[in-house]
Amino acid sequence: MYDVQLTESFFPAIGGTPPAPMTIKDMLDSATRKWGDNLALRELFDDGSIGREWSYTELYEVSQKLANAMASRHAQGAKIAIYANNIPEWIIMEMACGLAGVILVTVNPSFQKNELKYVLEQSRAEAIYFIENFRGNPMGDIVRAACAEVPEIKHQIDLTDEKTLYAGSDMPHGRVVKPDDAAQIQYTSGTTGFPKGAVLHHNGLIQNGRDSQDRSGAKPGDQVVHFLPLFHTTGCALMVLGGFSSGVTIVLSPVFDPHMLIDVIVREKPRYLGGVPTMIVALIQVAKAKQADLSFIERIGSGGSMVAPELCKIAKEVFGVYIQIIYGQTETSPVIAQTWYDDSLEDLTQTIGQPLPYMDVAILDPQTNAVLPIGAQGEICARGYNVMHGYNDNPEATAAAIDKDGWLHTGDLGSMDSRGYVKITGRVKEMIIRGGENLFPVEIENALLEHPAIAEIAVVGVPDPKWGEEVACFMRSAGNEKPDFADLKAFIRERLSPQKTPTHWIWVNEWPLTGSGKIRKFKLREQFEAGEFGKD
Repeated sequence: MYDVQLTESFFPAIGGTPPAPMTIKDMLDSATRKWGDNLALRELFDDGSIGREWSYTELYEVSQKLANAMASRHAQGAKIAIYANNIPEWIIMEMACGLAGVILVTVNPSFQKNELKYVLEQSRAEAIYFIENFRGNPMGDIVRAACAEVPEIKHQIDLTDEKTLYAGSDMPHGRVVKPDDAAQIQYTSGTTGFPKGAVLHHNGLIQNGRDSQDRSGAKPGDQVVHFLPLFHTTGCALMVLGGFSSGVTIVLSPVFDPHMLIDVIVREKPRYLGGVPTMIVALIQVAKAKQADLSFIERIGSGGSMVAPELCKIAKEVFGVYIQIIYGQTETSPVIAQTWYDDSLEDLTQTIGQPLPYMDVAILDPQTNAVLPIGAQGEICARGYNVMHGYNDNPEATAAAIDKDGWLHTGDLGSMDSRGYVKITGRVKEMIIRGGENLFPVEIENALLEHPAIAEIAVVGVPDPKWGEEVACFMRSAGNEKPDFADLKAFIRERLSPQKTPTHWIWVNEWPLTGSGKIRKFKLREQFEAGEFGKD
């Protein structure tokens, strides 16, 4: 831990002089020089067997080849979307876009037509790279239907069609990319309106991933079984860019299948595991059922939603180590704070640790923006190299998130002790975090308000022991007709992806209202927790 003694809830940038800013090219250059013959990437199949493999040198070569092809199709600074599950081509595309100065727009592979169309239009992408199917989602059909309504899309390219994908790769591009250049646009859920595209830059993504991996204890040559979704910053930045910066070997799983993964983990014996709490819970359940010996695990990292103290203790029983809590958000590339592996049990289970180096973190008064005294509750804010440029084509939202002093306002309430350890105490925002996935009520409410039987609606996150939070939908009928919950589920599934489908459906006759007539969502949550509503 950092040995500091703070007098107010402000943790100044620590760690000495920051490393020289880097691009993805700089990172690959460095990794190849140091570990060229070491394995960088291994492909895992659904059955747990190993497919293709790339050394660091081979990964750089194939990424440069694809970068040439990308440059033949797209101008520097162009935006292209990727719509696929965890396949090696995703990572190679991430590297290639970085080399060619093309901005990668990441898309959740569970998205349906309207969701995909929104991302393509809002990002102003000129191409989409995709796969045809994943887990029953007809992605190719969805791409063609969405692109039929987005004339700006010039290219629709199947990532498995090597001939088309690598067309034009014989001409070196010769582009120069800078550390502060935009590298990715990742869509993150807010509390109002539609998802906002966080514009993230090369140095923020690389340095943040490397610093988090350092605190996690990553060492060159470590194998990391990677099953987090690549469309998230944790999957493609912390695990991939941070992992490659640290010289690890990524064993990339196409799916999260805990039964298959426990077998792979036992076989490959990685020192480190990382996953959102729901994944860790599932792995623990399977490991117990299989009586798997996982004593070789030395570190476990988890975040994305609240990590219950009880889960940390159970992880110790099964893996032999406690969980290191990782806290952040997409807008901060993504990590802000992280516990240390040798922290006390109290700090590991009751805090989110100390900030990563080279960034300021403070607890600010939500009303005055003043730094608060030690132990006082306020908004967790971060400032430094890791903060996004802003939200794509959304200056109002950017101004609301990043103030004039450069503070990124997370929307999370917390406190800081004199050592700089931070606790989360609540949320300013209404965002729902279900199993590490950020959901926001307005998108779900707007979709359901298309149903003629619903007059008013309020979507609220309610506690759930497995997912952290689940979606509860409170509705007031437009008349006497009240469709059954199966019909409502079918209705929403035609419009939004599965994780946004409410678990609880509750009809109400009246709302708890504020003096100005707004629905008091926190009151609905309190009433739900008190058992005042029937549950579906």
